[in-house]
Amino acid sequence: MNATQTNEGVSNPLRQVHRLGQSIWLDDIRRGWLKDGHLARLIAEDALAGVTSNPAIFAKSISEGAEYNDAIASLARAGRSINDIYETLALEDVQAAADLFRATYDAAGGNDGFVSLEVSPHLADDTAGTVAEGLRLWQAFNRPNAMIKVPGTEAGLPAITELIAAGVNINVTLLFSVERYRAVVDAYLTGLERRVQAGKPIDKIASVASFFLSRIDSLVDAKLDKMNTYEAKARRGRAAIASARLAYQHYKQWTNSDRWRALAEKGVKPQRLLWASTSSKDPAYKDTMYVEALIAPNTVNTLPPATVDAYRDHGDPAVRIEDELSEAKETVQILRNLGIDLKSVSEQLEREGVKKFKEPFDALLATLAKRAGK
Repeated sequence: MNATQTNEGVSNPLRQVHRLGQSIWLDDIRRGWLKDGHLARLIAEDALAGVTSNPAIFAKSISEGAEYNDAIASLARAGRSINDIYETLALEDVQAAADLFRATYDAAGGNDGFVSLEVSPHLADDTAGTVAEGLRLWQAFNRPNAMIKVPGTEAGLPAITELIAAGVNINVTLLFSVERYRAVVDAYLTGLERRVQAGKPIDKIASVASFFLSRIDSLVDAKLDKMNTYEAKARRGRAAIASARLAYQHYKQWTNSDRWRALAEKGVKPQRLLWASTSSKDPAYKDTMYVEALIAPNTVNTLPPATVDAYRDHGDPAVRIEDELSEAKETVQILRNLGIDLKSVSEQLEREGVKKFKEPFDALLATLAKRAGK
């Protein structure tokens, strides 16, 4: 089955997911896709409803993309700094993508069609720096369907509150545990409450909380494999989906709270859960496992291109997120009994995640300096 066979009718699984209430976003961006119509086709044919980017994505796109060379040379001749060159290139791409999604944003009443740009990974432990850069990038992005990505680190939590209070759309990234997700929700609600107290509107604010999946299983599975027992092997590939299902239960709880209702009356939409890191890292796992298990109304799943193609080809859409809830809780308990604490796992993954963004970002700046002759 290919895209042309499925994209016009109800048989396209990606469009079926959209009808079930979940938005599919693309976890990648390339300047070539903006120019050759590829991204526009995904919007038209697959109901693609947004784009996420990160430092690693831009590092790959810009480092490998010859289409950036003229712009780099021009900016270098103008005396722009290496960081300015990076931001200019990234902003041009996300602005062009946001313009493509503007019709989606308008049709969804401001609830979809977003494009995300991340603050520098070097600010992950710097609250004030994150707030300052978040505000600056928001103003430079200058699109209503923009989102600024902020890591959900300890330092990121107060930054989220400050930026939401300032009216910035926020994509909270690098979430690996239900505990940290709870803290992110509180930071989001506190920001909204501060804005209300200041007499400012909240009806245009949008936010997502990006819960990373496959990285959880990769780390937990490695620990289970070392145990080499039947019970350990039986729990491979279950930690991430179990965590996500429990996070969704918290989403249902807080969106039914009196605290939330008081804000919802003023027109604001709930911060949606977004499933990230959704490509299966283990070849033993189905390539669509992090899509199939977690379809739910008013959620987002951001997929790399290969997973988009895989799901279009052989996806089986249905709302299954509340299937096996008791097993999800049991999985967490069994892992704890085996000596695997998901809170500790999440802390390790958060530190590794920041590092995985810093390294390609620094490599990209070095590449830009070389191309710019600096």
